[in-house]
Amino acid sequence: MMRTPVFAGDRITDLTTMLASSSEKTRLSAVVSLARLQDKRTMKPLVTALKDANPQVRAVAASALGRLAHQAAYPSLKSAATEDGDATVRQAAHDAAVAVAKANNIKDEFTDPPVKTTGFGHSPHAVEDKPDLFVTVKGANDDSPGNRDKASRKANAEMLKTVLADELKSAPAVTTTATDAQRWGLDQRTIDVSIVKMETAQSNGVMEVATELRLAISDHKGRMLSFLSGGAKVQVPLARYQAKYLPNMKRDAIVGAMKGMMDKLLAHLRQIATT
Repeated sequence: MMRTPVFAGDRITDLTTMLASSSEKTRLSAVVSLARLQDKRTMKPLVTALKDANPQVRAVAASALGRLAHQAAYPSLKSAATEDGDATVRQAAHDAAVAVAKANNIKDEFTDPPVKTTGFGHSPHAVEDKPDLFVTVKGANDDSPGNRDKASRKANAEMLKTVLADELKSAPAVTTTATDAQRWGLDQRTIDVSIVKMETAQSNGVMEVATELRLAISDHKGRMLSFLSGGAKVQVPLARYQAKYLPNMKRDAIVGAMKGMMDKLLAHLRQIATT
């Protein structure tokens, strides 16, 4: 169901207000929902979230700004990439700043010139950037408790798989192609992702949808290596809530949870690759 412009505007206002909450969970839920909207009007609250006390909120905000690709966010991303005290946030801001610079054809101070060269005289040899992870998505399921029908569960699983695959493809340090992996000598990691929780509840004046995901990571032989969990919540004030919003809220919770886990997932994949 398509959102009406009025609802979209009201929701951005509500989510921006939630970013000032004293609850870290509320702020994280708000920034994930703002990231999912991919609306140019979310740029200002996302830039504000780069200064949040919670590094996870800052990392999600940085990644979202990279996807939004608004040139005005570049100075803030550049600052976060060099000054933030959290390594994950610095990396997310760095990747986002590079993406914004590329999208707007502006000077990228991190990788300019974009191709390093070595060699002699007038015959330099380009040194190519290479991925450091080879990741593929094996499957997705909606295993959450409840009486949802098979069609709904299948739709949720397909959406989740698509979001994860798209996020991996857009990550600069990841390849999903076997030929690239063979070229760079990368070991394959496969991911099965499941929805293990999808709950709707009213509390403290809001209608809330909470979801949790579980990622199972295995090697190219199918041997299980580790698990990773994460989740997200989407809230709408009861005063504004209508039943027709619920499908979108569930979708936003699923997509937001997956996108919100990406920085954590990539860091975890690098960690298990060196242990």
